[in-house]
Amino acid sequence: MGHPFAMGEKLTKAMPAVVMGKGVSLADLYDPEAKRYAEGVEFRGVVAEDPAAGEVVELAKGIEGLKRQWGVHAAGVIMSSEPLIDVIPIMRRLQDGQVITQFDYPSCESLGLVKMDFLGLRNLTILDDALENVKANRGEDIDLDALSKDMTDKATYQLLGRGDTLGVFQLDGGGMRSLLRLMQPDNFEDISAALALYRPGPMGVNAHTNFALRKNGKQELIPLDPQLKGKLQPEMVAALEPILGMTHGLVIYQEQVMEIAQKLAGYTLGNADLLRRAMGKKKKEVLDKEYVPFSEGMKAKGFNEASVAALWGVLVPFSDYAFNKAHTAAYGLVSYWTAYLKANYPAEYMAALLTSVGDDKDKSALYLGECRRMGIKVLPPDVNESVGRFAAVGSDIRFGLQAIRNVGHNVVDEIIRAREEKGAFTSFKDFLSKCGAVVANKRTIESLIKAGAFDGLAEKRMGLLRVHEEYVDAFVAIKKQEAIGQDSLFGSFGDDAGGGSETDMLGLTPVPAVEWDKQTLLTFEREMLGLYVSDHPLFGVEHVLAQHADTQISALTAEDGKPDGSMVTVAGLITGLQIKRTKKGDLWAIATVEDLAGAIECLFFPSSYMTVQTMLHQDVVAVVRGKVNRREDSIAINAQELTLPELTDGPRGPVVVTMETLRATTGRIEELKGILTNHPGSTDVHLRLVKPGRVVDLRLDENYRVLASDALFGDLKVLLGPRCLTGG
Repeated sequence: MGHPFAMGEKLTKAMPAVVMGKGVSLADLYDPEAKRYAEGVEFRGVVAEDPAAGEVVELAKGIEGLKRQWGVHAAGVIMSSEPLIDVIPIMRRLQDGQVITQFDYPSCESLGLVKMDFLGLRNLTILDDALENVKANRGEDIDLDALSKDMTDKATYQLLGRGDTLGVFQLDGGGMRSLLRLMQPDNFEDISAALALYRPGPMGVNAHTNFALRKNGKQELIPLDPQLKGKLQPEMVAALEPILGMTHGLVIYQEQVMEIAQKLAGYTLGNADLLRRAMGKKKKEVLDKEYVPFSEGMKAKGFNEASVAALWGVLVPFSDYAFNKAHTAAYGLVSYWTAYLKANYPAEYMAALLTSVGDDKDKSALYLGECRRMGIKVLPPDVNESVGRFAAVGSDIRFGLQAIRNVGHNVVDEIIRAREEKGAFTSFKDFLSKCGAVVANKRTIESLIKAGAFDGLAEKRMGLLRVHEEYVDAFVAIKKQEAIGQDSLFGSFGDDAGGGSETDMLGLTPVPAVEWDKQTLLTFEREMLGLYVSDHPLFGVEHVLAQHADTQISALTAEDGKPDGSMVTVAGLITGLQIKRTKKGDLWAIATVEDLAGAIECLFFPSSYMTVQTMLHQDVVAVVRGKVNRREDSIAINAQELTLPELTDGPRGPVVVTMETLRATTGRIEELKGILTNHPGSTDVHLRLVKPGRVVDLRLDENYRVLASDALFGDLKVLLGPRCLTGG
């Protein structure tokens, strides 16, 4: 129709909200008899004021309800005892040659065909990788089948009760974590129930909250619904108890609907399933027909008409959102396994999780932030230590070489082969000497340098980058000679020449002992790894971000984040900036803002860009206020304001308190807490525990933020010694 995109946006935003997964049709918006007619006042007003909008709506009414396009179920498979071509029309999808049906699933089912879903879960691969990590790091074999026979692990349920389930299958959404904290699960049935309840239907009638309250004794256990109090015969309440007892009087599962029909109304299993389907379809004529045998069966069991009618009136809407228990129990088992591994083998599980999202920068940043919160140190890649994927090393995680840009599987395999066969690399020169020609590629070596993979060789990244081309050229020439079986003039001297080697004779420039500044080093690291690993420009200013932002970016990008149109304020580092022009020639910008847990695009359209362009630069810490802009598969912020926070309030970095592990007694820790609480402020405190061969950094809770003053430092030195503040 030639209208701008803003026309569609204006109309859709005026539509009534979706309730329990269902919107309002255009026909109902203009039908005074419709249930939700009153909610369409704003929409009708928009249409009445704009003739162009009226044209759009009139055309939309004519096509509403028609199929826009055909779609294919991600995992559904139609099966038949006869060749499908003899039963239904089929077609071949052009893009991949997949054979699909031309009828939808209900039509196929009505013809006697069977549909089954075959789901491929990424989490099964995560579980497999985690078990391999446990074996490699601890030498332990974990049998998940044996684990599923005794699902009573205390640490697992403590993790669930805290809501620390980021990265746990089906339980990592913000809303789900809140439900778990309210529910305090302590058995497998609670996990199964949480999965069944956290869906639009049950949440629309507050069943998820009611379950949590009933479980913890905060709500009366009236069968099905509080409105049934006193309306059911005592005999009916007693008969419902064995069926609803495990779910605290609520109908959560489809199997419970069927069991009520079987036990209380005398239905066969087959008829009970037909009743469940009829209830779900909500067709009045079908329900009226089904009520007759249901009522007669209930009366035959001794229940009166008033109780039967009351039960039926509540059971019908409840059955609409009841979930299949076989499904939720199977998913719940995977949820328990992943929660168990995160609770008991955190480094191994998080390493597997990071490997699984290696190609998703936002997810990687989210889980890296979770590792920091858990006290797990994620170490940069290292040519002597890293394997292809993320790996657990003690209680830490080592970055995988395959996660480095421009480093392929063949390069990783050769690096691992060389160090296993010829020993650990002792220098950059030794690395190139031991590895095969496939590694001696300037682009690959540059990427390894910028990612910090040679830091363990005690050679500076900037220095290596200055000489790496010279070194690569020299070693490529040597390896070409080796490939054709030609020895160098100096090759015969070998170790006889006082321990020298052929490479010592090359006259290569020594690696300069120079390094980039922190910002440049981290920028290159992020370019190669997709995120900051060894350090982060925002470390030390977390309190500034928290002071100015009302929402973490990871909370926005989550599936259950703030709704479209919400006003939010985020704070972080501008890591990307694109300046663009509209068709009219006006400037506007897309800025990528990143905090410690995620990143999001902020759109500065011409009107807002004009007011902020002098402040909008890459690599500055900024506070952005604007409206959430959600689309089908993306989210951004339509920015309205940008400010630059003052970063000099307090020290730039956290106060790092160093303590020997042997001295970390309960009494001394309590004294440390006392000192920190006596000097309250806005600066984070990190506790560095050291013992021979190992250092662990812990970020203390925000309740222990301090005012970094001479008085604080003096108290700390009296308690822990003069060297307790030397590591920053």
